[in-house]
Amino acid sequence: MNSRTLLRKEIRQRRNALSTSEQTNAAQALTAKLSKHSKVQQAKRIAIYLSNDGELSTTNVIEWCWQQQKEVYLPVIHPFSPGNLLFLQYNENTKLVQNNYGILEPKLDVTTVCPLEQLDVIFTPLVAFDRTGARLGMGGGFYDRSLVNWQLSKLYPIGLAHNCQRVDKVPVQHWDIPLPEIITPSKNYHFT
Repeated sequence: MNSRTLLRKEIRQRRNALSTSEQTNAAQALTAKLSKHSKVQQAKRIAIYLSNDGELSTTNVIEWCWQQQKEVYLPVIHPFSPGNLLFLQYNENTKLVQNNYGILEPKLDVTTVCPLEQLDVIFTPLVAFDRTGARLGMGGGFYDRSLVNWQLSKLYPIGLAHNCQRVDKVPVQHWDIPLPEIITPSKNYHFT
């Protein structure tokens, strides 16, 4: 196994080892932080993901967004463009289906798609990150492809992670897109 695969395995085990109370406390702390974040407060359209595999829970953040009358969008694997994502509006009545990875996503409905450049904030999942903003995802490259030109639009990406997902160094590849900011329950990391 290569170093990226080993790191993914180690950090996924680390976050899956968190207790229910640790997960709950982390989710509450994250929501408190994000509700005070200026870019999140100003955003009208926010893309986020449904937590999976020990990821920091986004349920409270989604509910807070709805309370603030923000439009929430979830990633959907593009049916005709392999390796790419679409972002579909999500509300309490959205029908969810499992994708090929066993992750829940909105049932495809082209009338609820929001073009990437019309989103204000996109919260990205990650497996590990380091002090430079390098992000290691699950290995599919979906978010790297989505964020390749994020600086050319109003879109602002923010990675979400447990504290235990920070590592000394992420082994990067040329296609990896670093993030300008990663937020954990205890700290905001800003990268230039």
